[in-house]
Amino acid sequence: MGLRINDTVPDLKLRTSQGNIPSFHDWIGDHWAILFSHPKDFTPVCTTEFGAVAQLADEWAKRNTKVIGLSVDSVEEHEKWIGDIEKVAETNVTFPIIADEDLEISKQLDMLPADAYLPDGRTAADSASVRVVFIIAPNKKLQLSMTYPMSVGRNFAEVLRALDALQATYGTPIATPANWTMGQDVIVALSLDDAAAKQQFGDFDAVLPYLRKAKSPV
Repeated sequence: MGLRINDTVPDLKLRTSQGNIPSFHDWIGDHWAILFSHPKDFTPVCTTEFGAVAQLADEWAKRNTKVIGLSVDSVEEHEKWIGDIEKVAETNVTFPIIADEDLEISKQLDMLPADAYLPDGRTAADSASVRVVFIIAPNKKLQLSMTYPMSVGRNFAEVLRALDALQATYGTPIATPANWTMGQDVIVALSLDDAAAKQQFGDFDAVLPYLRKAKSPV
């Protein structure tokens, strides 16, 4: 069974383009973390996605968030590929890329079927299901996961929006409505009665008895 929301992510030992990481948990530290995976280096969609993540470096930093990529090739291949990513994105790749040639990490995180393997002359299609985004809280628990097919490039503006929502609601009795962005009204959690909601958030708009909107506390 794969990782589910609120599961603690494994404390992985990783080989990356920026050196070995003996403990994934220690690397995360007191940060949020995003792990996003890819089926192969030197593939078109993946190159644009890694570039998009690189372009958002300042946004991740503002949110106390570390990002780390994974692709099922070697550190040496990653180092060569980074040149292409930087050319396309017109910026530097400052985050590490995990080397996972034997699929050990991908299998441990259930990113693809347990019997998957990479044959000689392998292509991205051999590991097509390695297209996952994990958002991990500082407590090392999985907060969100997304899985995409090979043909659809991920929208990292949505990943950023989801990260904002997770951070806004983390440990706070609120939720966010559809299409929420930072600064918009939030939904008061059903765990609070009206009196407790008013005490915590002040005035709120009871659209329905179970749908109460309040000003965002963040």
